[in-house]
Amino acid sequence: MNEDPKTIPILAVDAMISAQPNRQVRLLSVGAFLLAAAAALFGAAQPSRAQDASLEIQSAPSFVDDFKSFDRSRWYVSDGWSNGKHQNCTWSKSLVKLSDNMLTLGFEKRKLKDREFACAEIQTKQRFGYGTYEARMKTDTGSGLNAAFFTYIGPADKQPWYEIDFEVLTKDTSKVQVNSYIAGKPKNEKLAEVEGGTDKGFNDYAFIWEKDRLRWYVNGKLVQEVTNPEQLPTHSQKIFFSLWGSDTLTNWMGAFSDPGRQVSMQVQRVAFTALGQPCQFPESLACSVSSIK
Repeated sequence: MNEDPKTIPILAVDAMISAQPNRQVRLLSVGAFLLAAAAALFGAAQPSRAQDASLEIQSAPSFVDDFKSFDRSRWYVSDGWSNGKHQNCTWSKSLVKLSDNMLTLGFEKRKLKDREFACAEIQTKQRFGYGTYEARMKTDTGSGLNAAFFTYIGPADKQPWYEIDFEVLTKDTSKVQVNSYIAGKPKNEKLAEVEGGTDKGFNDYAFIWEKDRLRWYVNGKLVQEVTNPEQLPTHSQKIFFSLWGSDTLTNWMGAFSDPGRQVSMQVQRVAFTALGQPCQFPESLACSVSSIK
């Protein structure tokens, strides 16, 4: 992809990066081989579900970000590290860019530290609880790549591993995978159809997280619902966008193939609307969710 001359790299100041209290290393939903590690990390030390339920989930305020500018008070840009051996790229702040009121995350062949590719991720500095989470985004294509909008909290924040996912495995852009992790264990995985494809235009991905229910929506259509209290998150989480690749997770992401160009993931808008708060823009699911079945 040719770089748009109007595109402005989001080059986070080194001092800001080094001052971050926790460089979040996300334990990705990468399959069974991580479960043993998760059990070791979160087994006996985890609070019981009853203890979790007794904790009040705190949340940062509602917001809408349409990326007319890059809010450094909200977003932390991952830079100079990777999430583990399964990831074939190193996070690079130079691949997080703004162009025409849009956030773009990139993936390209560029040796960075010990990896042959560079990739991009941002995460909120604050944590969010019950409410409606929404993103309008478009992916690229390519086997062995993952374009994700998700929430996560885990060991880097001295918390157990909880996660709520939308992950587009761009080997097949007709679908998006929804999933969650509850105290380090995968729950509720499902592939949902995306009419027209994730790469042909912008699509709306949303989930509504309540104390007694978790629902995922694609373009306003309910695609997954969970009400089992044992399968619901109990800890506030950060919001992430990421685009990355893997040489090893072939069963899940497909065999990696060098795309021979810069691949991108574009985000027009992200929003969080706390439960009980008014909807913040006309197209928000929070405006109409009561009528959606």
